[in-house]
Amino acid sequence: MRLRLLSPGEMSADQKQTYDEAIAGKRGKPPPPMMAWLNSPEMARHATRLGGFLRFDTIFGAKLSEIAILVTARHWTSHYEWYAHKRLALQAGLDPKIIDDIRDRRTPVFDDPKARMVYDVAKSLHEGHGVAKGLYDDAVKLLSERGIVEIIGLCGYYTLVSMTLNTFEFPLPEGEVSELA
Repeated sequence: MRLRLLSPGEMSADQKQTYDEAIAGKRGKPPPPMMAWLNSPEMARHATRLGGFLRFDTIFGAKLSEIAILVTARHWTSHYEWYAHKRLALQAGLDPKIIDDIRDRRTPVFDDPKARMVYDVAKSLHEGHGVAKGLYDDAVKLLSERGIVEIIGLCGYYTLVSMTLNTFEFPLPEGEVSELA
């Protein structure tokens, strides 16, 4: 780990306020990248609030959100993000085969057309740097404009998370080995 993370007792009043807000929220604990973001307390506050919304309050359930998050983690080869969200995706009921396909950079087979669309839009955002007209039109019909905005939010936010975790070399928990090559 390249950065020493502060304990709550070492935090400034601004840092501690953001930390306390994070642990009082739906997560119940601070998200790991926030501990790095606390070096910029105002950024940490806004990013953590955005992450809470994107993780828990979009129009997508956890299963669909986790598809976009896993596509992002895989795109960035973010070992910690993959580790954390693979578990959450399994808890949300995402088929392990889909998770393995995303990990191995294969296009998964989806039973749910909305799941396929979330995957296609997320993949297009990362690999194509946008969404082509045909895919956009199909996504609006199936997911709505709000849905597209929220997929962009998920991919963008978890890009920030992945970059943070990768840059500061957040380690996996003791005994865990990365699945990503």
